[in-house]
Amino acid sequence: MEKPHKILVTGATGYIGGRLAPRLVREGYGVRVLARSRGRVEARPWARDVEIAIGDVLDPATLAPALEGVDCAYYLVHSMAKGHGFRDTDIRAARAFAESAQRAGVRRIVYLGGLGDPGARLSEHLRSRQETGDALREDGVPVTEFRAAVIVGAGSISFEMVRYLVERLPVMVCPRWIYSRVQPIAVGDLLDYLAAALGCPASAGRVVEIGGRDVVTYGGMMLGYARARGLRRLLLPVPVLTPRLSSYWVHLVTPIPASIGSPLIDGLRNDVVVRDNAAVELFPGIRPLDYEGALAAVIEDLEQGRIDTSWSDAHGRAHPSGPEVRMETQAGMILERRALRVAAPPEAVYRVFTGIGGRRGWYFANWLWRMRGMIDRVIGGAGLRRGRRHPDDLRVGDALDFWRVEALEPGRSMRLRAEMKTPGRAWLQYEALDAPDGAAELVQTAAFTPRGLMGLVYWYALYPVHAWIFRGMVRAIARRAERGAAVSSGTASGGLGVSC
Repeated sequence: MEKPHKILVTGATGYIGGRLAPRLVREGYGVRVLARSRGRVEARPWARDVEIAIGDVLDPATLAPALEGVDCAYYLVHSMAKGHGFRDTDIRAARAFAESAQRAGVRRIVYLGGLGDPGARLSEHLRSRQETGDALREDGVPVTEFRAAVIVGAGSISFEMVRYLVERLPVMVCPRWIYSRVQPIAVGDLLDYLAAALGCPASAGRVVEIGGRDVVTYGGMMLGYARARGLRRLLLPVPVLTPRLSSYWVHLVTPIPASIGSPLIDGLRNDVVVRDNAAVELFPGIRPLDYEGALAAVIEDLEQGRIDTSWSDAHGRAHPSGPEVRMETQAGMILERRALRVAAPPEAVYRVFTGIGGRRGWYFANWLWRMRGMIDRVIGGAGLRRGRRHPDDLRVGDALDFWRVEALEPGRSMRLRAEMKTPGRAWLQYEALDAPDGAAELVQTAAFTPRGLMGLVYWYALYPVHAWIFRGMVRAIARRAERGAAVSSGTASGGLGVSC
């Protein structure tokens, strides 16, 4: 089988598809993505490098144009988030896709399913994953079906459930499933397998079980993550705790809703380990990480803020007529975003927020910033005494009071990483985006990755004060930019509202 010329990626706005599509582009493939909304794809930084097909796997009429001219299609769709009845929905969607692929002359489908012994009493979730693979094979298109267990990566829902529980609960009451065996795989290794399938014709028509080097228990995963994060955690197994009760508990202490948590937790009673060596035979060049190595990669990403979509891709543009305030949790980060329209060009807004700090101060509640600096000095931090290298010029790597300039996009954005003492990692980002009529959209993002329970307590206890400061800062930046633009143009500033 020659190298495919056109690849279709379904689920391109999901966790795996959103990482796979740009990787295939980098490897030189022509990539088309299938999405129900153009806007969700266009928010991604790689959107201009792919074709966008609007459609739905449950609507066969939209699949024909999406599959036209496609050599190989990745099927990365799952309906579990829809709640009850997801199993039937998954199978109907797979059958519609398989039939459309056969008619379009697609030569191969690559599918990511779930690991588990088909002969065992699998949970509805795991059974659904394997039956979806069967449905994709019904119309004769060769399928490469990868089966994986927990994907170790920031943002992977199964791993995030483990991570949130460990971060937030010093003592965990756990059901018997903590003794189930699992073979987790690093997200980078999973992507290696998915991409390598295109150059491995022998994998067509095969079920390939993949996993990392280690077989551990779910309890071992939790304690391993705790050790890697320097947290002390205690697991207390109990004989009876139903998946439904467990899902409600997960719902209370994590962002994962019970509708998703329940089928996930039900699947934890099954051992999910690799039972054959097909992956080694077909892909000898891929050497998966062990669990410790996979954890190290995740924690490094969290510590450095290298989380796909965390800074700009995961949020939509604010409505140009007024401000927007949002707080959410994304891949372990707590994000608070404030966006508003400013009657000044983006370049003027950029000049204002890159001039922050040092002798100029922080534009709002400077006395609180000075107090925070003094507290930081007392507890061994940098405090505010470092100032800034130059009052107007800013470079990546510059110290800015108790922040460090981590990223700059001239005329558009600035990201600062906190170097004050906190129970976690913190960032502050500003963006000046184009808006109609020569105005700008100012987006301020405060991000915090808490370390354990104390990190969460720190964020939420201080949030009322932080919210007041963040609101004041974004309004002050807008006012300064508007005044500066009015002076430059020789006219009075317009009356666009900047309340937030």
